[in-house]
Amino acid sequence: MTRYEDLPYRTCVGMMLINTNGLVFIGRRASGPEHVDQTHVWQMPQGGVDPGEDTWTAAKRELYEETSVRSVEKLGEVDDWLIYDIPRTVAGRAWKGRYRGQRQKWYAARFTGEDSEINVASPGGGYKPEFVGWRWEPMRNLPALIVPFKRPVYERVVKEFADLTAP
Repeated sequence: MTRYEDLPYRTCVGMMLINTNGLVFIGRRASGPEHVDQTHVWQMPQGGVDPGEDTWTAAKRELYEETSVRSVEKLGEVDDWLIYDIPRTVAGRAWKGRYRGQRQKWYAARFTGEDSEINVASPGGGYKPEFVGWRWEPMRNLPALIVPFKRPVYERVVKEFADLTAP
């Protein structure tokens, strides 16, 4: 068995979806080994990058697969790759034990559609729902809603995109 320290990071993307009122989409995670309580079950859309896939394309695909949303305009991206480790107690159960965490490229996009476009119960492409609910949230609240081990990434994303929430 590979030692935790020797496991690679999974290459992923994240999407901060901002509505015309300057609020950010968050989804309530359906389940997962990283759930620590009922408060820290919210997150922005994120997911893996397919081999050879451009990261902006991957971010739009993941957004669609988790929310059915296609109506977006790119607002920005975090220049750096942001990295987090999952706790050792979770590592063996998450991603079949193949990764120690994620290395993420984050994007911000303006949602140009109507709320009725959002469908987390039956998301685009027939994918299994990852969220059981969703809401619009002020950006400053996001770090307090995410599982603690992802909080530094969310704090950085909020800092990077803070000037994009003006309607």
